[in-house]
Amino acid sequence: MGKFVITTRKNGEYQFSLKAGNGQEILGSEGYTTKAACLNGVESVKKNSQEDKRFDRLEAKNGKPYFNLKATNGQIIGTSEMYESVAARENGIASVAKNAPDAAVDDQTA
Repeated sequence: MGKFVITTRKNGEYQFSLKAGNGQEILGSEGYTTKAACLNGVESVKKNSQEDKRFDRLEAKNGKPYFNLKATNGQIIGTSEMYESVAARENGIASVAKNAPDAAVDDQTA
């Protein structure tokens, strides 16, 4: 079962990462100025990950596929790692869709 891990960055901002059951990060967030905003981001991932059209399938300058998950307002709420193939990226998207809705929140900032 997946989980959202909330941590703080060196600059004091909060961030979350969605980890699959095997502990591998499948989606990382931007930095948030407050924990409440970060938790809102987690809820947004849970909701938006269930709609395939919210996933932007992209390619980095080095040719590696990756994706962004966007909210209804078009704002990016999470970014994946770089994948070796389009098929691996699609597996990553499927993993986010499967893990996010019921993922527990592990707050490591407290």
